[in-house]
Amino acid sequence: MNSSAERFFQRKSIRNFLIALLFFASLFFILLTNLKPEKFDLKIGQKAPEDIRAPKDIEDKINTERAKQKAAAAVKPVYKLNPGVHVEVKKDIEKFFSLVYRLRSDEELTEIEKITQLTSKNDLNIVTVDARVAIGASLERLEYLESYINEIITQNMGAGINVEDLQKQKNSIKEYITNLDEFDNDLKDLAISIIYATIRPNKFLDEDATNKEIESAKENVDKVIIRKGDNIIREGEIITEDRLELLRELGILTDESKFDFVLYIGIGAMVLVIELLIIAYIAAFNRELLTKPKRLLMIYIIFISTLIISRAVQGISIYLIPVATSSMLISILLESRLALLINLCLTVLISIITGNNITFIAMALIGGTVGAFSVINTQQRASIFVSGLAMSIINMATIVGIGFINSSEIMETLTFGFYGMLNGFFCSVLTVGSLPAWESIFGIVTPLKLLELSNPNQPLLKKLLIEAPGTYHHSIIVGNLSESAADALGANSLLARVGAFYHDIGKIRRSYFFKENQLTCDNPHDKLDPHLSSAIIIDHVKDGIDLAKKYKLPAEIRDFIEQHHGTTLAAYFYHEAKSGEDGNNIDEKDFRYEGPKPQTKETAIVMMADSVEAAVRSLSSPTRKKVEELIEKIIRDKLEDGQLDESNITLKELKKIKESFLKVITGIFHERIEYPDV
Repeated sequence: MNSSAERFFQRKSIRNFLIALLFFASLFFILLTNLKPEKFDLKIGQKAPEDIRAPKDIEDKINTERAKQKAAAAVKPVYKLNPGVHVEVKKDIEKFFSLVYRLRSDEELTEIEKITQLTSKNDLNIVTVDARVAIGASLERLEYLESYINEIITQNMGAGINVEDLQKQKNSIKEYITNLDEFDNDLKDLAISIIYATIRPNKFLDEDATNKEIESAKENVDKVIIRKGDNIIREGEIITEDRLELLRELGILTDESKFDFVLYIGIGAMVLVIELLIIAYIAAFNRELLTKPKRLLMIYIIFISTLIISRAVQGISIYLIPVATSSMLISILLESRLALLINLCLTVLISIITGNNITFIAMALIGGTVGAFSVINTQQRASIFVSGLAMSIINMATIVGIGFINSSEIMETLTFGFYGMLNGFFCSVLTVGSLPAWESIFGIVTPLKLLELSNPNQPLLKKLLIEAPGTYHHSIIVGNLSESAADALGANSLLARVGAFYHDIGKIRRSYFFKENQLTCDNPHDKLDPHLSSAIIIDHVKDGIDLAKKYKLPAEIRDFIEQHHGTTLAAYFYHEAKSGEDGNNIDEKDFRYEGPKPQTKETAIVMMADSVEAAVRSLSSPTRKKVEELIEKIIRDKLEDGQLDESNITLKELKKIKESFLKVITGIFHERIEYPDV
């Protein structure tokens, strides 16, 4: 059961899934810790113990509602005119004057009877005094009065009269008529009586239109928003009911068990987007990483560590947050494109935590990009500090530029710019300080690590020099050949050179069994069985792997030790065995290296360089033509033996390798090469 469980967790897909799950959980926890608000135990009437700030944007619903009510109260009622009222008023006036004219023209009635009938029959409740004036006035003046009354009614009712303003309007008309010089006082009193009796409101409240205006006014009121970081209550202020309700909605009261689903969903969605973006990039552009869970774990640790450091530094200034450290490390340890993506993701997350400061976002994106590009193929740790200096200048320029555009606070902007300058140095120090740990723990070979391994003072190289000087010299020449060929192919020339330095370290254990280390003509193989000699020679690969593990050489260097002979045949001892008494029973497999065959162009180059150097050294009188033919034969033999099948080297590249080898060897043996006459 234990062994099956162990095998289950050793599967790369399962380990990748667990790393992804760990990444999601860690990132979710960090964001939640930073974004979840502090809770307070508060009650109405209590004084605020400290400034309480909004942990996120929220609408102040109570003040928003107050603003809406204020806007609604400011809306003037909407009235509509009823033209029918004016028509009715005109008819009433016309009816009254028609009665007056009819009674005035009736010759059978006396003046008293006319006055009496007008008083009793009119619908306007005109009293006897006014009836006497209507009957007794001249017809011309009466007709003029009628038209004047209609004109006054039209002017006043045309603009509309509402119920509330009716009496005010009547008084205004009375005052106007009283001041006229065109009529005597009796006619003025008659006109006022008729107007008072007929004029009425013709402008009425339009409830539907008024309600629409009120709703429109409410809708146009902007919501009262309390922004993230704004003070809700200042220290010492009395807690009111509306402030307490606002705190309750924000979920920052200890007596509230409200679960903030929105916050949790938001954080989960953001983390998921970031993780899927990184996974999609790796799947599309660097699938090899999916086969190396340790490197995925390294990305996870760098990512999370940067967030944790950011949280600690944030209290001093957000412009000190070393986001670019992650991009520099990943650019050195893995690749620059992935570094840019990680820098982008970290910038987004940290900006959410710190309040979406546009200046910080610009600084982090630009500075991180400069950091990622400036450390590509860096071969000296001191150059990382140069990158830090470049970032310092860029950070300061970015902060000052945006600050001067958006703010007039010059000293504050310059202070932030100073922090940005320190940020670049901080990032370079973190990168240089932590780089050896990443290289060692996760076994990553960077150009810096390769340069350290190529130092002759490295314990293993020094051991090789002392105990197998011939092999050491051979390895140096193989390194030169390999570096030149790798350059010609556009491969990793530094890796090829360093791999060549270590490819034969297994010969240290039995150095005197290898020709280059034999100072005399005595050859111990002359006294040994071909099978034993072959085993000793072949075992130098296994001995090399053991030494490499003992001295903790990276896996990339161990590949050169393991693959530089591939599955080639120890031909000399094989043919010697075949020519012996039991030659017919010899199995070729017993005389072949265990492999594997070279898996990369670099290891394949070292394989060919190793054979070429040894073969050329064996020539008694090397000429350019002999060397060229020998190189071509060795490369052809490796190709035909299938040793290059798994290295992805093309025939065109093999030609470049041959030309490169020839150029280097010609330089080495130029004094000994005899050039033929032209």
